[in-house]
This record gives sequence, structure tokens and C-alpha cells, in this order.
Amino acid sequence: MELYKNEGSEVKWMKAFDYVVESIEGDYANLKQLGVEGDERKLVARALLPDEIGEGTKLHYEYMEYSIVE
Repeated sequence: MELYKNEGSEVKWMKAFDYVVESIEGDYANLKQLGVEGDERKLVARALLPDEIGEGTKLHYEYMEYSIVE
């Protein structure tokens, strides 16, 4: 987690997550969260993901944006 300050003096925490693309089904991708116990999965619209993704692509999510992890 990263710490940041907004316009006031209030302090908030931003969370970052890592995922792997398990499958692509039309306009959606099934993502599995990495580094957590259990079976954390989510379905995400491909419009929110980088164009270059494919099955097995690792993604990093932070500040409401997904990026490919090399």
C-alpha cells in the first residue's frame, strides 16, 4: 500500500494488486489475483485493460489503472 495526501490534511491509503489474465471471453477478461490465499477472481471489461493482453499476461492495478508487468 502507498500513502498519499489529498487536497486537505486527510491521509488515505491506496492499494495495489497484481493479477494474471486467466481467460478472455469476448469483451471481458477473467483475472486471478496473485499473492493472496484463496480464490480471488474478478471479471473486468477489456476496455479497462491494456490492448496487448492475452491469456497468462500479468497485470498490476494501482490508482484505478491496469498496466502490464514484464
